[in-house]
Amino acid sequence: QVQLVESGGGLVQPGGSLRLSCAASGTIFSINTMGWYRQAPGKQRELVAAISSGGIANYAGSAKGRFTVSRDNAKNTVYLQMNSLKPEDTAVYFCNANARSSGSVYFTYWGQGTQVTVSS
Repeated sequence: QVQLVESGGGLVQPGGSLRLSCAASGTIFSINTMGWYRQAPGKQRELVAAISSGGIANYAGSAKGRFTVSRDNAKNTVYLQMNSLKPEDTAVYFCNANARSSGSVYFTYWGQGTQVTVSS
């Protein structure tokens, strides 16, 4: 099994920055893509950014130019640097990993979520 634990959420003023971290632990043979999703009240969960094991990143349109996803493969950790935050970025942010903990099959794992609130 693989566990994901997020940290770094909180309250920030518009225009501010936050850095989210997500560490994977447990029995891990390999991790393919890691990413960040968010879910605002009354809305569906949506992709924010994802990064492959080779470092190729892709972003939602709302995140491009403001957010940067990165990862440390040695630490099984993915980060999301969020700059120029807007009130509409307010949501619970979830970490996601496509990982293999036994055998040859990859499964998708989710963290418990961390609240990000952008408000003055």
